[in-house]
Amino acid sequence: MSRPLTPLALTVLRMLCDAPMHPYEMQQRIRDHHYDSAVKVTHGSLYHSVERLASAALIEPLETSREGRRPERTVYAVTTAGRDAARMRLAELLARPGEEFPLFGTALAFVNLLPEAEAARQLRKRVVGLAARLAGLRTINQTLRERGVERHKLLDQEWSIIQIQAELGFVEALADDLTSGRLTWRDEAPCPMRPHDTETGTTT
Repeated sequence: MSRPLTPLALTVLRMLCDAPMHPYEMQQRIRDHHYDSAVKVTHGSLYHSVERLASAALIEPLETSREGRRPERTVYAVTTAGRDAARMRLAELLARPGEEFPLFGTALAFVNLLPEAEAARQLRKRVVGLAARLAGLRTINQTLRERGVERHKLLDQEWSIIQIQAELGFVEALADDLTSGRLTWRDEAPCPMRPHDTETGTTT
């Protein structure tokens, strides 16, 4: 493949390094192992990724079978080139910090479009959402550990937990600073609020 392996393509290769399987089995494993908490996966994107990997000779079909009226299912295996590509891509992802553009960063960059009180109110909502995500992820992680899943298979969850914890602390402190007046942009807001504007800062 001329372009770097996508996270989903790397996921497919990693699963096939364990054993040959067809895309439906891949979907099941993604759900069972909660890979979808680290990689964005849809039914269509998975099959498209499998097709691209096959056309690049990084995976190859072993057999095609059909059970009853179900559609044909093709079992794929990773090739030597696919295994090497997965290892190279993984090494690159571990070693090189990537430039990412999270949406929350965009919101923070332009936060002074909202009055301080409104920004604080929205951040309080984010705190609730982050706390719920953190609790859910901790529960999943604990359940998988109790089932005997090795820690190295759950490192992505550990990383997510640490990230959410850090973001939660930052957002709570930021909301407190706005509420207390320790942080303000009252004299430089680029879009002054008009009397008929809604409390979210938009007009109807």
